[in-house]
Amino acid sequence: MSEPLAPGATIGIIGGGQLGRMLSVAAAQLGYPCHIYAPEESPCATDVAQKHIRGDYEDKATLAAFAAAVDVLTYEFENVPAGPLRALANEKPLHPNLDALELAQDRLSEKDFVAGLGGKPAGYRAVSSLADLETALADMGTPAILKTRRFGYDGKGQVRITDVANAGTAWQEVGEQPAVLESFVDFEKEFSILLVRSANGETRIWDPPENRHQDGILAHSLAPGSGIIADQTASASDLARRIAEKLDYVGVLTCEFFASREGPIFNEMAPRVHNSGHWTIEGAITSQFENHIRAICGLPLGETALTADRIEMHNLVGAEADDWLSWLKKDRAHLHLYAKGEARPGRKMGHVTQLF
Repeated sequence: MSEPLAPGATIGIIGGGQLGRMLSVAAAQLGYPCHIYAPEESPCATDVAQKHIRGDYEDKATLAAFAAAVDVLTYEFENVPAGPLRALANEKPLHPNLDALELAQDRLSEKDFVAGLGGKPAGYRAVSSLADLETALADMGTPAILKTRRFGYDGKGQVRITDVANAGTAWQEVGEQPAVLESFVDFEKEFSILLVRSANGETRIWDPPENRHQDGILAHSLAPGSGIIADQTASASDLARRIAEKLDYVGVLTCEFFASREGPIFNEMAPRVHNSGHWTIEGAITSQFENHIRAICGLPLGETALTADRIEMHNLVGAEADDWLSWLKKDRAHLHLYAKGEARPGRKMGHVTQLF
């Protein structure tokens, strides 16, 4: 992108969930209307966007019509099929690029790529059959985690194996599809590096939050991460920068790590804004959502420094969102509800950020 997109240009967001919703709010504050492309009848992002185009992610004709009406394209989740987007990328700028999207969609390719850059993933083996799994378990031992190569998030598509005798059951649980077996990591804390990079290579990084999970879903992010996280921030940030540079990345990139005695262990990357960065809306001078919009529109990036000594983000999952009034009664608490309707178990309904 040689010249910045002026306010008034239209941003096309593929996906209509809460990330698209918060991107649309950030874009509107900068003067950019957003169009949402999603297959659902009324996804939550459409409440705050100018227009909603309903279509399947494989529908090339409807996608083409969507792209024709916008000036730049982005996506809010990485499981959108990459193939149909290839033609769009030849017509309109698409950020992050397809190389990043396709890499993040395949756990094996992602780990090979990161290892090639000098990063340290957990020990892993490719698994394409039960025989492969049994061989890998014999080599790596237990406990281990079997993960599908594609379409896994929030703990889905993975199973822990504590005994080699359970290999057959584990293989069935992941649908007998191509997978990766990972060795168990002995770690103290989990954290993420949230980075934003512009087309001219300008890069900014937020203070890394400590992430705490429950039932495979992020429950809390605490910024800035302390102790061992602070000790390993420089090394993890350097790897995230190398990943972004190698991919010629534009937008927000999230890299998740385990903080261990052996240093930061790379877990996975997400080529998008991320749940562990929701605290940045109130907790940083420029949020991850605003900086993503700035990056894909060719604007200068915003400062990422903290606005408080300590920030805590709490995900509201399922019926937890029903306690919205109690959160509003707390000083220095900022409530975000995603207007998703039914509060099903395991469904992210909103989040609260507290400043201290």
